[in-house]
Amino acid sequence: MSKSKPTPRPALRSTADFARHVGLARTTISRVLNGQPGLKPKTIARVHAAMEATGFTPNAHALHLKGKNSATIGICMEDLLTPPAVRKLAALQRLLRAQNYASLIEVLDPGESRRVVRHFLSMRVDAIVFIGLFDEAEITARISELVVHGTPHLIIDHAGIAGANTVSLDRAAGMTAVVNHLLAFGHTRFGLLGLSSPARTAGERLNGIRAALAAHRLDFDSCTQSLDHLHVRAGDFEYGRALATTFASTPNRPTAFLALNDEIGVGALHGFQASRLRVPHDLSISGFNNQDICAMTTPGLTSVDQQIAPTVAAAAKLIFEQLNGPVRRRPVLRTIVPELVARGSTGPAPA
Repeated sequence: MSKSKPTPRPALRSTADFARHVGLARTTISRVLNGQPGLKPKTIARVHAAMEATGFTPNAHALHLKGKNSATIGICMEDLLTPPAVRKLAALQRLLRAQNYASLIEVLDPGESRRVVRHFLSMRVDAIVFIGLFDEAEITARISELVVHGTPHLIIDHAGIAGANTVSLDRAAGMTAVVNHLLAFGHTRFGLLGLSSPARTAGERLNGIRAALAAHRLDFDSCTQSLDHLHVRAGDFEYGRALATTFASTPNRPTAFLALNDEIGVGALHGFQASRLRVPHDLSISGFNNQDICAMTTPGLTSVDQQIAPTVAAAAKLIFEQLNGPVRRRPVLRTIVPELVARGSTGPAPA
């Protein structure tokens, strides 16, 4: 017994095609699509049922030409290589989707921001968001253009850009919390792992360390040691392991180690353990970002949580305020305070 073939859907490439298929005037279809008042409920239901049955989707560009918002947000990413950046992107997309906004996403290579932003503007996006850390001169120029253009914008993470609406983590406060935690355990000598990085975020972390030590009348140069220059940072896990191996054989080594991120911290934890040093009995280690891997080591790695949910919630609130409220004359800065998550990798300084 032969099976009947499914009836193919009609090819509806325009509102006119769809109107002919439904048997209504094109103006009536347009009024339904644009949500205009004065239509009978059964007419609206008929159009929606036909859209569901045929899979017809109105041309978004045609709606833009009629003055409707695109309900689309352009998102510029520094990269998609770090888990925190990806988590921020995913969380922001969920909040935007809940308000019926779609996202267009581009990863910005150096020198590409002008092209990407202009492309977003040509697509008539309602706002543009930047997530990550960017070339300051380049991103400052893009923000200036968006302000002149009147396009709502927001930067997540990169603080200090003139005229920019920004939501940024207080990384200095996070590292200050770690150092205070270790000082309370009696540590006064700290090994720095990966903190010589030229990245802005590394400088912010160092500022936090300096502030914590200064508050306890301790000299930064006397209390810290870095061997970053002895190794090439090709991959963070192996870099942390290599630094730990070198520190393990160093006379009068520090008793606590502060890693730039969790990957370096986990690598260092394994490196010290491979050198037969006990954590936290012989030394303590902390990371930064509080990724899932921190709970998978033995002992668990103490870290600083970026508070991604509050960060993205504050970002979404600022975006919607710009979309739905009056034009702001002054940029808005929201600073997110991170949270110390203490685990078994930190403990009392050895006697």
